[in-house]
Amino acid sequence: MPLSSRLPVYGTFLFHKANAHLQNAKNVGTFALRRMSSLPQGSYQNLVVEKVSNITTIGINRPEKRNCVNLATAKELQEAFKAFESDNSSTAAVLYGNGGHFSAGLDLKEISEFPNDFNFLETGNYTPKSSEGVGPMGPSRRIFAKPVIAAVSGYAVAGGMEIALMCDLRVVEETATFGIFCRRFGVPLIDGGTIRLPNLIGLSRAMDLILTGRPVKGKEALQIGLANRLVPTGSSFNEAVKLAKEISSFPQDCMNTDRKSAYAAMFSAQSFEDSVEREMEQGLKVLHKESIQGAGKFASGIGKHGKFETQ
Repeated sequence: MPLSSRLPVYGTFLFHKANAHLQNAKNVGTFALRRMSSLPQGSYQNLVVEKVSNITTIGINRPEKRNCVNLATAKELQEAFKAFESDNSSTAAVLYGNGGHFSAGLDLKEISEFPNDFNFLETGNYTPKSSEGVGPMGPSRRIFAKPVIAAVSGYAVAGGMEIALMCDLRVVEETATFGIFCRRFGVPLIDGGTIRLPNLIGLSRAMDLILTGRPVKGKEALQIGLANRLVPTGSSFNEAVKLAKEISSFPQDCMNTDRKSAYAAMFSAQSFEDSVEREMEQGLKVLHKESIQGAGKFASGIGKHGKFETQ
């Protein structure tokens, strides 16, 4: 009998055993680890949204279509990320795809069935000025309030690549494939890809990928800065959750202030002076909240010699 069919009977037992299994995550299947240590969140038709301790996991669940995103899925992604941001008990999120592929991008079959006079603006996903940062792939045209990590397996192409770029970090499997495959069919990058990609890997490399649409495997993705971690096939979800837990162990106000400052410097600031002024203004708010206490820990001997155990 497969593990998935036994979970309703042994769910409580497995939940309590999850922490022990986390220590040996590389040897635990992605599906098993997720189910053993998580609780379902909300009701979605095309997503699997769960909590692993203080980490929200959001899985695109259209494996029969390699997790391509139609209008209904895009709406659910928007709702799921809104819920994550409003959940004060969740410190980070992991975005992944069920069934071996991250996402093959926009559902072109759905688009092919639109009439020639279809009004894209009426969907709410194609509005040039969107106050909520909504795009065809969901909440793709905004920066989240908290860190989001992409667990990339299989194909992350076209719009699927764009929502991987939307995340703060990308944990990428060795056999994963990035690529702007929509180049072949006249479908533009309109989920932030032309903005994020040059900022992440430089204009020259970005132009190579944008103009040719060529595939990029895991090893090259790491070399050019598209991937932050390269992991064995089948382990991206587990490794992404571990990374999310790692960054969640740090003082959160300070970390998120620095994160926002970096994004502001990259996308919003008019000058270097603008950037450092904002950095100082926001940093001052953290000093009394976390910095003085943190300095006290260091003075007492905690964390010296580069040790990261500060609890």
